[in-house]
Amino acid sequence: MRFIRVRVPALAALLAIAFPVSAHQSSKPSQPSGLPASVRSAAATVNAFHAALHRGDAPAAAALLADNALIFEEGGVERSKAEYVAHHLPADAAFSKIVALNVTRRAGGGGGALAWIASEGRMTGIYKGKAVDRVTTETMLLRQAGGGWKIIHIHWSSAALPEDR
Repeated sequence: MRFIRVRVPALAALLAIAFPVSAHQSSKPSQPSGLPASVRSAAATVNAFHAALHRGDAPAAAALLADNALIFEEGGVERSKAEYVAHHLPADAAFSKIVALNVTRRAGGGGGALAWIASEGRMTGIYKGKAVDRVTTETMLLRQAGGGWKIIHIHWSSAALPEDR
């Protein structure tokens, strides 16, 4: 987000919300049990996207995006998977490999072929010699396609922690 000049990469997908979710996140990926059963497989796609970023596997992350995916971050927009892959995906993957994300809360819903997954978390670590300690939010919209889910929209946001925290 534009709050950090280091372009906290697509906030690496936040980042890395690379790890799953329950109301209290553990360090191991797990099925998000607090979500409605109807969106758990969509949430698994979100987890797989972040896991790919965390491994630095940009092609695997890109494979989970729809061709017309719309990515909002830091006040900017990437209007397709191709645009994201050409611009911020490599930096997001590099960032996600280094900065830890703890998902603190996740919600989701939807119906039919559409689902939404909203996550909150905190990123901590050192990236390019600078401390990272930010609260994060992420919303992903997914569409069922060909027996699986594709991410059609991502909205990432983050902010520095208040001084009194």
